[in-house]
Formats: sequence, C-alpha cells, structure tokens
Amino acid sequence: MTLEITQRQGIVVWLYSLRQVKQLRRYGLVYYTSKRIRGVIEMRIIAGEFGGRKLKAVPGMKTRPTTDKVKEAMFSMLGQFFDGGQALDLYAGSGGLAIEAVSRGMDHAYLVDRQYAAIQTIEENVAVTKMPECFTIWKMPAEKALVKLADAGVQFDLILLDPPYKEQQMLLQLQQFVEMGLLAPDATILCETDTTVDYPTDIPHYILKRQQNYGITEVAIFKFIG
Repeated sequence: MTLEITQRQGIVVWLYSLRQVKQLRRYGLVYYTSKRIRGVIEMRIIAGEFGGRKLKAVPGMKTRPTTDKVKEAMFSMLGQFFDGGQALDLYAGSGGLAIEAVSRGMDHAYLVDRQYAAIQTIEENVAVTKMPECFTIWKMPAEKALVKLADAGVQFDLILLDPPYKEQQMLLQLQQFVEMGLLAPDATILCETDTTVDYPTDIPHYILKRQQNYGITEVAIFKFIG
C-alpha cells in the first residue's frame, strides 16, 4: 500500500509497533495509519503573537528538530514571555526556536544555519509570521556568524544553542560569547544537547539557572553575570 500524507508539515518516521507510537507521542502530536506506521510529529508556534501557526520541518535527516513538547518546556523554563530584546539562534534548523522567541516578545532574532535546506525552511517559516522585518537570516557557519555579529557590535539578550550532537562545544561557545562582547547585561543562554554533556559547577561569567532532562535531550539555562 502506498501512503501519501498531504497538507501536514512535520517529521516523517517509520515505526513498527504501537509501543513506539506511544513513546513518540511524548514529543508531540503523532498521526499514524497502519502497523508499519508512518508517523508525523507536527510543529507549530506554541504561544504569543504567532501562536498556533504551523511550521515546516527541514527535509532530510541532517537536522534534529526540537519537538513542540520540549519547546514548550524550554520556554516555560525561560519564563514564558519576553519584554523586547535581541535573540540569536545559532544553529537555527527550521527556525522554530527563534520564531517562538519573537512570538513571545523578543523584538528581533538572528537565525544562522549553514545548510541550504535549513535556510529555505527558515524563510518559509518566517513568512508564516507575516513579520519578516523581525528576523535576519544568514547562511553561514556559526563561527563566521559570531565574528560578523561581534564586528557589528550586536549584543544579545537571549542566545539559543541547539547544535548537532556531534558538534557540541557548549563551554567553548559560552566563553566565546563573553570574549567577543556578544552578551547584553543579564543575557540568557539556552543550551539544548544530548545527555552526555557534563557542565562544571563553576563556569566563569555564568550561573547555571536551570537544567532538565527530556529523554535523550538535556536543556540547560545559563544567566550571564558579567
């Protein structure tokens, strides 16, 4: 039987048991059809000005999207809503985190990714907001973007870090942000990693405010203290 899914955006995966479906439901809305199940996790903007609008996932397997359930938990940890400010999504993927941040009150967000497919998806998702002026989209490696931002004197109130697991260098990047002058006073940095990352108890210039495990994903929130 050939299955065609239309008018839905999300992550398509093959499942082989109802138990797997139940496990997958922990991460978002799942739709399935048969025992050899093709499941779709829908992605959307959860709250704020753009709340409820659907988002596309990046095609292919190179990008690991943040599910709605984890995204909702992240922004709950951050305090739900923001009173303006600049945000940076350094490994933007679909752009869902930065778009959520702007929807919840950030004035503007920079979205950086080096993949062409990701940039295409970000552009389509930003179009859903009907406020493209609130977003700057750059196709380039993270390191190059940081240099460009530092040269321009941009400072951020919120930085979102969700790198590919094999490229996790959280402590190095936290230090780079300080050295390059990229952080506004009391800036917040959200790090999404796998559970292998072990943060030391004392990180210069930062306080670890929250840390939470969500299955294979770990979320840590740092506050910049200068």
